[in-house]
Parts: sequence; C-alpha cells; structure tokens
Amino acid sequence: MALLEVTNLVARYGRITALSDVSLTVDEGEVVTLIGANGAGKTTTLRTISGLMRPASGTIRFDGRDITRVAPNEIVRAGIGHSPEGRRVFPRMTVRENLELGAYTRRAKDEIAADIERVLTIFPRLRERYAQKAGTMSGGEQQMLAIGRALMSRPRLLLLDEPSLGLSPKLVQTIFEVIRDISARGTTILLIEQNARQALAVASRGYVLEVGRIAHQGAAADLTASEVVRAAYLGGGA
Repeated sequence: MALLEVTNLVARYGRITALSDVSLTVDEGEVVTLIGANGAGKTTTLRTISGLMRPASGTIRFDGRDITRVAPNEIVRAGIGHSPEGRRVFPRMTVRENLELGAYTRRAKDEIAADIERVLTIFPRLRERYAQKAGTMSGGEQQMLAIGRALMSRPRLLLLDEPSLGLSPKLVQTIFEVIRDISARGTTILLIEQNARQALAVASRGYVLEVGRIAHQGAAADLTASEVVRAAYLGGGA
C-alpha cells in the first residue's frame, strides 16, 4: 500500500481550476518528483496535501487514513512535513528558535534536543549560525533552515517545494546531496524542483504536470530518456 495516495484531486482558486483530476502515489522510502512549468499546479498540489488549501474534490490518503479535510496541524502530527517555496523562515527569530518551532506539535524535550542535533549534523552551517537571526542569513542558509525546520516534526513524508530556487550552482549540489542523505536516513520525499534534471537524478519516479493535469509519469530514468520530456524540461531532445 502506498504511503501517500492522491486520487482525482481537483483544486480551484475562485473560478480558476488549478488541478484537474490529479492522481499520484508515493511509496514508503521513495523519492518522487513532480516537475512542470511555472503555473502548472505543482505548489498547489503540495499545499493541498499539507492541508493549507482545501480541494474541490478528490481524496488524499496518508498511511491508509483519509486526510483530505484534516487541519494542517493534524496533518503534521500524522507525519507529513512541508518545506515551502520561498523558505518562509521566521526572520526575527534565531536558527534555534526556528528549529524549535518546527517541533511545536511535540512535547518530549529530550527527543527534540536530539533532533536539533541531527539537523545540525545534516547542516553544519546551521550550527555555526545557531544563535543568529534567520533574516540575516544567506538564501542558501535560509533554505537549509527551512528544510531543517520541516524535519523537526519527524515526518515520515517530507514535501519539498523548490529547495534549490535562487541558489548558486555549488549550493544546489549541496542541497541535492542533503536530499539524498535525508532519504538514506529513511524519510520518504515528494519533491518539486525547477531543476528537472537534478530532480530526476535524485528521484526513483516522477510525474510531469501540465496545466493542472498529469501529462507523463514513470520511472525517473524513463522520463529522463523521453524525447518529449527532454525537449520540454531538460534543455533539448535526445
């Protein structure tokens, strides 16, 4: 059984339909990527899964439980973490305070301290910036903090929305190494990424969204080899 199962999802902004009958699955332990042009509905998909947006119809099941209309804080408690597009760190709070807020649904202080240490091990730069206000850090450091904060809820499924957006090529490589590391530590990942080539390199499977609909899907290697996908998203044909 899939850890996440999205079936015939429809989402609208007023009269504008953002998602039309979107169906996808993510199995335990997988990295699955969702690629597509700007405005295709990728962010809307993640926002709907995490409860930040209500679907017009369709179902979302997580570990067998229907979470279609469950409140966002309960979805976090259920085991889904979300690192949103644009980082959305709390700029006037320190790295430590941001990480602690990521664990707001939890009570065991010893476990929270252990998980902060885990995040600081994954992101050594955050250890150096631990007492620094997030708003004074670089974009790459803020992205590390956004991912680290999402990990503080101990998610079984991590939703990553454009983690490399606006970063230098060197930092992009760092972020994708971290994604591999998080996956190797046992966290399932659903990844949205503007860099389709990098996303398919780290994922086992992928879906291509076009104007709110799934246009292509399959193994990452097959999508990378597809002339249609290569021409549209990977910078040229085979």
